[in-house]
Amino acid sequence: MMLRSLGLGLALTAAIFALFLWAGPWFFLDGRRPFQINFAAGAVLGLMLGLSVDRILRASGKDAAKAMGFVAVPGMLILAAIGSHFAVFFPRLDPALDKVFGSLMLWFYGFALTGALWKARNA
Repeated sequence: MMLRSLGLGLALTAAIFALFLWAGPWFFLDGRRPFQINFAAGAVLGLMLGLSVDRILRASGKDAAKAMGFVAVPGMLILAAIGSHFAVFFPRLDPALDKVFGSLMLWFYGFALTGALWKARNA
C-alpha cells in the first residue's frame, strides 16, 4: 500500500504541476470571485480524494488516513519547493502569486487528509 500511495502522490503532484504550468493564467484571474471559486474547488476535490483514496489504492477503509498521508507528503514537499521558486517554475505567472499557490495546495491536501480521516474513523 505504501508504494502505491507514494506513486499516486507523485503522479498527483505531476498532474498539479502540469495543470498550473499550462493553465495557470486561468486560475489566477483578478477579483475576489475567482479566488473563492479556486478555494471551493480545491476543498471539494481534496475531500473527494480523501473519501475515495481507499478505493483508488485498494486499501481497507481503516487504512485510508495512512494511505492519504503517503499520498499527501510527497505532494506537499515537492509543491512547497516549487512554491519557493515560483517564478522559475511558472514564468508566465505573477511571482506574487506564490503565496496563493501555496495556500491553495495546503487547502487541497488538508481537505484530502480530513476526508481520509473521516473515512478511517467510520470504517
